[in-house]
Amino acid sequence: MTFQMLFTLGGGLGLFLYGMKMMGDGLEKAAGNKMKRLLEVLTTNRFMGVLVGTVVTAIIQSSSATTVMIIGFVNAGLMNLAQATGVIMGANIGTTITGQLVALKVTDYAPIAVFLGVGILLFAKKRYIKHIGEILTGFGILFMGMNLMSAAMEPLHGNAAFQNIMTKISNPFLGVLVGAGMTMILQSSSASLGILQALAMQGLIGLDVAIFILFGQNIGTCITAILASIGANINAKRTAAIHLMFNVMGTALFMGLLLLIKIPYIDWIVGITPGDVVRQIANAHTGFNIINTIITFPIAGYLAFLAKKMVPGEEPKHEEMSLNFLDKRILETPPFAVAQIRKEVDRMGSLSRDNLSESIESLISMDESKINNILHKEEILNFLNRNITEYLIQVNGLEISDKDRLMVGGLFHVVNDIERIGDHAENMVEYTQYLIEHDLTMSEKALDDLRVMKDHVIALLDDSLLSMKNRDRALAGTVKDQEIVVDELEQVFRENHIERLNQQLCTPGSGVVFLDVINNLERVADHANNIARFVLD
Repeated sequence: MTFQMLFTLGGGLGLFLYGMKMMGDGLEKAAGNKMKRLLEVLTTNRFMGVLVGTVVTAIIQSSSATTVMIIGFVNAGLMNLAQATGVIMGANIGTTITGQLVALKVTDYAPIAVFLGVGILLFAKKRYIKHIGEILTGFGILFMGMNLMSAAMEPLHGNAAFQNIMTKISNPFLGVLVGAGMTMILQSSSASLGILQALAMQGLIGLDVAIFILFGQNIGTCITAILASIGANINAKRTAAIHLMFNVMGTALFMGLLLLIKIPYIDWIVGITPGDVVRQIANAHTGFNIINTIITFPIAGYLAFLAKKMVPGEEPKHEEMSLNFLDKRILETPPFAVAQIRKEVDRMGSLSRDNLSESIESLISMDESKINNILHKEEILNFLNRNITEYLIQVNGLEISDKDRLMVGGLFHVVNDIERIGDHAENMVEYTQYLIEHDLTMSEKALDDLRVMKDHVIALLDDSLLSMKNRDRALAGTVKDQEIVVDELEQVFRENHIERLNQQLCTPGSGVVFLDVINNLERVADHANNIARFVLD
């Protein structure tokens, strides 16, 4: 094999990988909102996980990317091992779509697809239309890469050294090792499958040899998941172990069926499309993963059990000072990342609301025992503010839909409003400490006013946060009227308290604290109204 052949093969492989990535990115962006809805399905059951894994991988054109994303979900606590097992099985089926596309043999139309795609990218105004252009361009480049790889291998006809290599690879076990090694190096089973299909286009390999390399490719693709699990929690490592076990067990099963029981699997595949080795390779790949999933699905729970034995240790518990729904790996798929950020913001809002309520109760009852807990929660809120904001910045730099970009821009302000509500809770603690240290008390009338205002503000904040969580515009629309009521209450209670001070029914020290408290509560209502406006906008 000359350097010219190697360079041409490498160039073709590069175009193939780039085209596959470009087409996958275009499909992912076009299906962004639908993919976010699939995220909710992921948390239902294992069977739905298989379907979702298949669809998502068919969209993003990479089982490795899907598996890395699953590890991110498990690491973030979004999925358990049983659910992850189903999605991994589906990902193995979904990744066979690329081979099926290659088997379409539309190489002659690849330049037309690139021409149309680039034209759309250059002249289209709407983002959705540009996504279609990206899909067409990637599709065309993928086939141009295949054509280049096939052309690079044409001189191998009659090459004695190559024939010698192919004779050795015809050994089933060596074929598995070659397939695994090739895929580990490329970190893409679709790319190594593409090379096999390029060889088949030139008549340099048959299904009898290619099938064992296919088995090895399914094992080799696990390397990406294993690398992604480094530094993740125990369950994420177990997810990578399940991926490896699933493919190793499938390969061992098929090797046994073909070599020991001698089932005519190869003959069946050849019989479906006789004379078309490229299509046979694609069908064998798809058949292997579907059959493996059908056989392994009933014992998926046992795979999770074995993974726990392979990676021993206690399952992780979410620490308070941590992100419950976000993981760096999720950024690989921006639509999912946006959905996860929303969940983390909802969690932050709930924590801020509870801290505010607890801090007001502490002040009214003059209870110092809750102060340390309130201050600890404020530290958590500050942690969430910093880290969620960091994720928002990273996602904002990715290729996301216009709708998601508006969402991310709004969430910057929402996170800030929630953090400010937490600051007001901290202020309540300082007022409580001041009253206790200076032995000051408020009149019963002042305390009654605080209770009334507290109930109104917490109810308003609850509606605001709930409207954000459920995207309930109708509920968000009621918040402004509630905020006006709080403004009016603040004015009335201020005037009443000044009157009490004039009548010397309250001490000046406690009077100043009362006025500061109702001012803080009024500011909380303003922040809650800002959150509701985000929902409306």
